[in-house]
Amino acid sequence: MNPLHLGQTSALPASPDVATLDYVPNPRMGRPYLVRFSAPEFTSLCPVTGQPDFAHLVIDYAPGATIVESKSLKLFLGSFRNHAGFHEDCTVGIGERLFEEMQPLWLRIGGYWYPRGGIPIDVFWQSGAPPEGLWLPDQGVPGYRGRG
Repeated sequence: MNPLHLGQTSALPASPDVATLDYVPNPRMGRPYLVRFSAPEFTSLCPVTGQPDFAHLVIDYAPGATIVESKSLKLFLGSFRNHAGFHEDCTVGIGERLFEEMQPLWLRIGGYWYPRGGIPIDVFWQSGAPPEGLWLPDQGVPGYRGRG
């Protein structure tokens, strides 16, 4: 495993399709633990209007043999800035790609999208049942309440 981005100058990928995610060996193999990434300023584009969409993403996973390198994940998520995709496609696509490539024991993603047109959309995906004994804290993102 030779990380492409770690310790290097890396440009923001033009799209998620060309973004490379780096993985490194799990330093705590053999014990279930939870890793959480929060991206409170995630952006993509509406595929219909081209207007920006904003979300707070929370990615939780129980590592298998590898962990995702955080700089490559940041660049991957940033590559959605000019990507046109519905909330559901972006959220589930991120979760599925991480799960397929990293092969963790378990993964879940919560996409808490800010409203446009008056309706917030929250999207959730997980790979299956979490490993027994894994502590699963609440994702900590309250439902949208507007100004009320």
